[in-house]
Amino acid sequence: MEFEKIPTIPTADEILDRSLRRAAKNKKLKTNRDLANEDFVRSVYSSVYDKLSHIVQKFPNFDELSPFYTDIVNLLFSIDKIKHSLGAIQWAGEKVREVGGAYARQMRGAPDTNALRKQATARISSIVQQVDKDLKYLNEARNVLRKLPDIRPDEFTVVVAGYPNVGKSSFINLVSSATSEVAGYAFTTKRIIVGHHEVGRDRIQIVDTPGILDRPVEERNDIEQQALAAITNVADMILFIVDASECCGYSLEDQLKLMESIKEITKGVPLEVVINKSDMKGLEGYRNMSTATREGIHDVVALLREYLASSPKNLTARNQPENRE
Repeated sequence: MEFEKIPTIPTADEILDRSLRRAAKNKKLKTNRDLANEDFVRSVYSSVYDKLSHIVQKFPNFDELSPFYTDIVNLLFSIDKIKHSLGAIQWAGEKVREVGGAYARQMRGAPDTNALRKQATARISSIVQQVDKDLKYLNEARNVLRKLPDIRPDEFTVVVAGYPNVGKSSFINLVSSATSEVAGYAFTTKRIIVGHHEVGRDRIQIVDTPGILDRPVEERNDIEQQALAAITNVADMILFIVDASECCGYSLEDQLKLMESIKEITKGVPLEVVINKSDMKGLEGYRNMSTATREGIHDVVALLREYLASSPKNLTARNQPENRE
């Protein structure tokens, strides 16, 4: 994931402090006062410019993000606002270099290089302070974005969906490498979690979504919107889990109604319904399982493997030699 490569972004004060300390250290080594002042200014603006440019370069190109990550970033922050802040940082870097370079050239042969050094330092500091809010905003975004799951479009992906507290996380913890927080209350899963189920040389990418509720899009919260983004953009198959016992706090009728609405949203993506908590109550006509007793889990995993086998993303099938008579 490109977001993991974004380094911690310092504040304006931290950037200036580091640049000024480095320049002051080098200045002490110079014996000619005027040259020392000029080198000080050049060192400060070069250091600030390099740091601000590095920040901009380390962010990914948001125009090249997949639809899934575009939706997620817009939900969590705003791509337009991030771009605006990156533009402000880029402007500040270029402005610092322009102003600092002008002062450095002016210092050659000037009668009072100390005064010009102080003026240059003040101007550079003022420019950097103007983008302090942008630096802090980008660091806030960085701290969240780097934790986004690495969902790979070339791997067969199963999105597990359903109402809150129906057992989605429990199922994924049993069959994949993911470890989701499991608790007896709704909306335990606050973010999208990815696990993997190995199948020979292939693996099934299993996405645990936050619980989504059957209500109009404009009424859904950010957690629910994240789930929908995963379903609509990355799913090769949807495993919809239902709690027929209604211990989750939602009626069976409402759960099946949500299932139908997801079908409508994701036309063309196969959807399979599985009844969980069958140790308390099963439902005829559907696959039943219990994440508590593990009964029926093997059958559901076999179903996922069947979909993988017929998928164009099945690496094993693609690499098998053709049968020739």
